[in-house]
Amino acid sequence: MQVQQQRLREDVLSNAAFGALDVPAGHGRTVLTGTDADRRARERFCDRLRDAGLSVRVDGVGNIVGRWCPDSADPSKAPVAAGSHLDSVPEGGIFDGPLGVYAALEAVRAMQDAGVEPDRPVEVVSLTEEEGQRFDGGLLGSAVASGELDVSEALAVEDDDGISLGAALEDIGFDGEGRVDASEWDAWLELHVEQSERLESAGVSAGVVTTITGLTRCTVEVVGEANHAGATSMTDRSDAFAAASEFVLDVESAATEWATKESETAVGTVGKGVVHPNAPNVIAGRTELTLDVRDVEYRSMEAIVSRARKSLERIAAERPVDYRLERPWDREPVPMSERCRAALHDAGVAAGVETMDLHSGAAHDTMHIAGVTDAALLFAPSRDGISHNPREWTDWADCANATAVLAGALARLATE
Repeated sequence: MQVQQQRLREDVLSNAAFGALDVPAGHGRTVLTGTDADRRARERFCDRLRDAGLSVRVDGVGNIVGRWCPDSADPSKAPVAAGSHLDSVPEGGIFDGPLGVYAALEAVRAMQDAGVEPDRPVEVVSLTEEEGQRFDGGLLGSAVASGELDVSEALAVEDDDGISLGAALEDIGFDGEGRVDASEWDAWLELHVEQSERLESAGVSAGVVTTITGLTRCTVEVVGEANHAGATSMTDRSDAFAAASEFVLDVESAATEWATKESETAVGTVGKGVVHPNAPNVIAGRTELTLDVRDVEYRSMEAIVSRARKSLERIAAERPVDYRLERPWDREPVPMSERCRAALHDAGVAAGVETMDLHSGAAHDTMHIAGVTDAALLFAPSRDGISHNPREWTDWADCANATAVLAGALARLATE
């Protein structure tokens, strides 16, 4: 099979025009679910699926599936599926998501060009609202496809302006019917940019993911007392911001220590903070923080969260503040299918593309799908590890090489 690099390049660059931004460096785009840019990206993708002879359907939450079922394939057999997402973060890059969608389509076209005769259908998929930038949470389409979220629940999710996902999809004409059921797939493969520097540093074009990191997200509130910045002595203060700052440093210390001594892939981040009343002449009365902890070993996540709780207990004992910690998001690490990983490695050998094992530190739709069928995640290199940024870049040769690995694995899985 021969992947056509130029055809793949044209697809990715054409998609980049939707929501395109005028940026000083790189290629930026903003494509939020249910916007005009999203509509145009979806319409072009559907057109390209039909151009390749695939039938197209859209489910109730806007998940798009193109189905290739040539005469050689038994339509009653469980299909092999591949894809990713078309939405982006605000001011994001052009590869995160779309590369995986169009690589899946290019893989099918390469199979067609080579006369591959699969025994089962092959489906090319774009999943809705992976980034979670408009309808909060992320991985929404795959959550519905895996049965973790009902269609009705997903459609009722509202953005900051009170517009529901259902209304937004109806507005752009992508409010379909039914539900894509990932458990009906024989296997699932997703190609994505790495968003790190390991492949680039190793000079390798394709990374086969062993495990997708677990992720736990905590909300933290530190409560003190707002007071006058000039008239309140230093010994009479209940400064929620100062107390929260100690917590941030404690988390950094705990995560660094754990990564150094126990698991090098463990990370802990306090990435969001809101100070109240956030005035230059007022001592902070309340500070809200988020704590994000990830690792491929769940015990690491538990240990760092435990250290975070002890930090808050200590701070509250030493300072006149109260605290609250809640843990609304908790996902254990997700191992990838050995069968699918073997197919990817073997495809790399057949295509003359070197592959290597690595873990994923970011969440992807494959996390949900792996719960209901065999699934694997494949990475292409990211220049300087940059992503979610207009300077995000993956060389076209690397795009084509990773797509060749994807195509070979899809062909093998579809003919087993």
